[in-house]
Amino acid sequence: MPRPRRLSLLGSLLALLLLYTLYHRRTPSSPPLQTIPDDCPSHPDLSDILVILKTGVTESRDKVPVHLTTTLRCIPNHALFSDYIEPLSPSISTHDVLSSLSPSLIATNPDFNLYRRVQAHGPSALTPADLNPDINTPIGKPNNPGWKLDKWKFLPMLDEALALKPDAKWYVFMEADTYILWENLLVWLRRFNPREAVYLGNQMQIVDAIFAHGGSGFILSKPAVVRAVAHRKRSSDGWERAVGEHWAGDCMLGILLEDVGIELTWGWPMLQIAPPGEMDYFDLGYERRPWCYPAVSFHHLGEEGIKQLDAMEKKVKKKGPLLYRDVFLHVMRPELRDVRPDWDNMVEGEAVPVTSFAACRGVCSREALCLQYAYNETAGECRTSKALALGHAQPGLSAGWMTERIDAMAESLGECDEISWI
Repeated sequence: MPRPRRLSLLGSLLALLLLYTLYHRRTPSSPPLQTIPDDCPSHPDLSDILVILKTGVTESRDKVPVHLTTTLRCIPNHALFSDYIEPLSPSISTHDVLSSLSPSLIATNPDFNLYRRVQAHGPSALTPADLNPDINTPIGKPNNPGWKLDKWKFLPMLDEALALKPDAKWYVFMEADTYILWENLLVWLRRFNPREAVYLGNQMQIVDAIFAHGGSGFILSKPAVVRAVAHRKRSSDGWERAVGEHWAGDCMLGILLEDVGIELTWGWPMLQIAPPGEMDYFDLGYERRPWCYPAVSFHHLGEEGIKQLDAMEKKVKKKGPLLYRDVFLHVMRPELRDVRPDWDNMVEGEAVPVTSFAACRGVCSREALCLQYAYNETAGECRTSKALALGHAQPGLSAGWMTERIDAMAESLGECDEISWI
């Protein structure tokens, strides 16, 4: 009798081991959507990710091509979601993510005037008004037809993404002026369980709605996408009415996810709303200082900014993730000078009357915490700031930085022996 009991126990253990192996073994992924160049590094985790770059006909031919040779070059599964189907390279075309919306909405809603014209006559139907960049206001760009159309893409693009790669574990959404550091993102995602409903993004708030800012890039696990898609299908007309009454599509996506019990994991400072030259690496936000956090995304980048970050990633070789400290030292610090004519370094301090740039520097030097200053010769005004920014070209202004103080601050923050994560 003892011998059969030992055999029975052994058989049970083998059966449990088999079940465990079957449950936890890696499910083969579908073939990649794109063929990547031979010199791309091998990252098995990328086969589990679908990257969606959201764009539109008013910007796609100007803003997307640089991504095909930089940001998306080594991504085996990516797609371009737009409001018009057009080839942007010999191997990839945009998807019309709005075509699944109700015909009555498309035919009657004034937000779709641009869409209807372009569907009928192609990009030649674009007018100068369509291409007007408009000023970004607290409620977006209400005078930009492409921007008004863009809010309608956020909800249907979940359905399209799920249909395009149903076996993905993660769905990453970005825009045409976003840059993502993939090595850092992959390491970050390993800290989360893709079998759970995960919603990662740079936190924003409109009234009482907390949501992920679309331009900073955001990430959804497959369970989150599946639940959101199923919930929207129960009342697609109702959700179309709700989007029509709101001005921000990324906020509506956050509301949809909240409706199915999926809360946002706050991703700042790893996901950024600004380019490298417009963020303060030293300051605290949400009780976090960016310095020792891995940099995952930047926003509001033009072609040169995207190329600059791509070059930095290739140049800076280190063990472990690239931190905001690295971005500061390799991208921003070389641009900071004692004086930079015709430059706006985004100082917003109170104006002080002065007669020269040197006098403006003197004002800053007498303020113990001042890191930068700006002189407006026409107005005879000086502004100073404890915050740090690079800024952009601007005739009529002169900018300066207290570089010794800045270097001392950087040194005091250290070399990040411990990496901060969210």
